[in-house]
Amino acid sequence: MNKYCEEMEGAALPGVRAFVFCKVSSGSERETCKRIAEYPFVSEVCIVYGEYDLIVEIYAEDLEELDSATNEIRTIPSITYTSTMIVGRWFPKAK
Repeated sequence: MNKYCEEMEGAALPGVRAFVFCKVSSGSERETCKRIAEYPFVSEVCIVYGEYDLIVEIYAEDLEELDSATNEIRTIPSITYTSTMIVGRWFPKAK
């Protein structure tokens, strides 16, 4: 978690949280994950099985910063397609 996100059950979070679903060139999943994980706005990167190859969790201060972050991810040559989902509400698991 970074400075833009606090655990607030059912409440709107400060900043913007988003998930970027990525399709990548065959065989490039691990290297692409390692590269994406280096970005400061990335919280997590997962290899998934199904329609997409990777899911990237991003925290940004605002929509402009999110736009910049997704554009930066799209410049990676092995990424062939992205779809971004912005979180409307977040319900963390009770501890």
